[in-house]
Amino acid sequence: MRPIITSTVAATWALGGWIQLSKLNAVGVARRDADAAESARANRRWWDADADDYQAAHGAFLGDADFVWCPERVRESDVHLLGEVAGRRILEVGCGAAMCSRWLAAAGARPVAFDVSSGMLGHAQALAGSTGIDVPLVQADAQFLPFASASFDIAFTAFGAVPFVADSARLMREVARVLRPGGRWVFAVTHPMRWMFLDDPGPDGLTANTSYFDRTPYVEFDTSGEPTYVEHHRTLGDRIRELVAAGFRLVDLIEPDWPADLIDEWGQWSPFRGAILPGTAIYVCELDQRRSRVVAAESERARIG
Repeated sequence: MRPIITSTVAATWALGGWIQLSKLNAVGVARRDADAAESARANRRWWDADADDYQAAHGAFLGDADFVWCPERVRESDVHLLGEVAGRRILEVGCGAAMCSRWLAAAGARPVAFDVSSGMLGHAQALAGSTGIDVPLVQADAQFLPFASASFDIAFTAFGAVPFVADSARLMREVARVLRPGGRWVFAVTHPMRWMFLDDPGPDGLTANTSYFDRTPYVEFDTSGEPTYVEHHRTLGDRIRELVAAGFRLVDLIEPDWPADLIDEWGQWSPFRGAILPGTAIYVCELDQRRSRVVAAESERARIG
């Protein structure tokens, strides 16, 4: 029912979903609570199990050292959402195979890439060898960043981390903590409107079957009831309140059109649905210099305490 997504794009439900279930012996799906520990454990295991197949299926679209924001094929080289990157210290949140960070390194930036999945980081390391573009890689949970406060100029993610953590408000505060005053935070996620619909690229994907306001997590589970995959939903208003509370100012909210020349389907993303429903939301934010020190101090106390 929910999209299977990673650092830049979504896998096919008909393939990705049922492969997912068989890999981790999942037997069913439900809307039910899943706390931070359950969510982190389930999604780390899922991406470790799916890393090889994901890269085989989608590596060509993503590129080895390219920066594609979303299935609508928005490229950073065209839109420059991060602003000037040369010489900037940049954090990639939920990097997957870190192709975006390698593109940034080639553009003169100083990126650091992290992901919760060792399987995805293995692909990042292998591609560093094949491309000759090496970036620092870290395994970490986005809710507990192992980086010093005010140590990055820019942070971003293209479909990584944000929907997979139980406490996305904490994630926003952690990103604010590690950014310098005035730093930029740009993240792409599945458009929250898609939560209401089946993950079907055809006409069946235009019928709403759940409430947009239902924040109950989508959970796949095994025979013991242990979650094997968890995804969390926030409305547009929820997300903006998280950002403002963390000290960010929303500069832009981008809902990409489906390109006329893009005829391929990508899971729930398709030319048919893309002409009718937004599929991606890209939030472009800057850390408010007036509030950044207060928010960073509060986040640091919460992290230590």
